[in-house]
Amino acid sequence: MIDWILAEWTQILGFATGAACVLLAGRRNVWTYPLGIANNIVFLVVFVPAGLYAAAGLQLVYLALGVHGWVRWTRGEEHDKGYIARTPRRAIGWLIAAGVVGAAVLTWVLATFTDSQVALADAATTSASLVAQYMLNRKWIENWFVWIGVDIAFVALAIVTGLWIIAALYALFIGLCVYGWRSWRAVERAGVEGEKSGMDAAPEAARA
Repeated sequence: MIDWILAEWTQILGFATGAACVLLAGRRNVWTYPLGIANNIVFLVVFVPAGLYAAAGLQLVYLALGVHGWVRWTRGEEHDKGYIARTPRRAIGWLIAAGVVGAAVLTWVLATFTDSQVALADAATTSASLVAQYMLNRKWIENWFVWIGVDIAFVALAIVTGLWIIAALYALFIGLCVYGWRSWRAVERAGVEGEKSGMDAAPEAARA
């Protein structure tokens, strides 16, 4: 057992920090960001030897997005823990475009300059993950649906590349994302009901 832990300690550490990071995001806790940055560093060490170059490069971009999210959740309108928003309609088109273009560019880079055997899958999950992370930073509730799709794909990708612990982690992520969506949805509903109560109380106050 000790030998196994010593051999797989990076995946185990990635498992622990990754699970905690998603759980904190579901609870709208800003500490998801510093913990997420630590998780990015661990996964960078795990993915490069496995040949998941896009996923490894993703960790570097995540560092920048982690800083962006950390700032928004501490200084932007997202600072309010009760703040939950829907993805603006005007943003949907460019989010999809960014995901498709990102996947195409990364697929070409991986196929041309690396020995990756899973270029398309690696690139697609990487690009979709970046879109999901940006949506999370903005507290757009639909980010959880994107994450669930990414996690399902990454379970298969991790199994193909022999990263069984990482595959188990992403399977756990799926459950945590469902929890995150339900938690955010409850907050959103509470906010809507509070607004309705305030609107109903206003006419009464005026009549009084």
